[in-house]
Amino acid sequence: MDDAERLPGGPAAAVRDPRLFEEFYRRHLDPVMRFVARRVDDPHTAADLTAEIFLAVLRSAHSYRPDLGSETAWLFGIARNVVSSERRRVARETERDLRFSGRRLLEADDIVRIEDRLDAESPGRRALAALARLPEGERAVMELIAVDQLTVTEAAAALGIRQVTARVRLHRARKALRREAEAQTQAQAQAAEKTPPATRTRSTEATTPDAPLLYIARGEA
Repeated sequence: MDDAERLPGGPAAAVRDPRLFEEFYRRHLDPVMRFVARRVDDPHTAADLTAEIFLAVLRSAHSYRPDLGSETAWLFGIARNVVSSERRRVARETERDLRFSGRRLLEADDIVRIEDRLDAESPGRRALAALARLPEGERAVMELIAVDQLTVTEAAAALGIRQVTARVRLHRARKALRREAEAQTQAQAQAAEKTPPATRTRSTEATTPDAPLLYIARGEA
């Protein structure tokens, strides 16, 4: 995942110059929003998290290393930490309405635009859901490579792990998903054999294996 016309000096230069940061923000807003939209389904949450990610860029600009990957991959590493922190925060809350305190108001056009993005990324959320049963380390690598379309090198950099570790985790994740997909297929085939012929077609269609799981297991997503 390469960044066309990367800023001279990278993020560190951007945070020192408002004009450059505006250019950096506009260039990367859409991929960051897509990343967030694959993980949340509420427009206010998506807007808040996107803003937090770019605030985190201001604090972390010095950590960017172009030899480890693109600016987008580096941003995804920050974005993953922000989203994970939000999930932990929500899990700790005892009153759900605390989630909405202190939120900035969104204009109607903003909400429509973000909702459109959330709708467009719903397949990504389904694919992420198919990874939920994997161990955390393997799931993190699989998410960034299969869903967010990073390279193994970039995913390793985003997660702060060695490339060989990322490759091992990717291999284990794909192997586990293939086993799960095969088990689903076998169970559905056995169920189909027990189904009366008159209803077999309808039942088979209703029990098609989880498409996101199959695509990811085969390396097609």
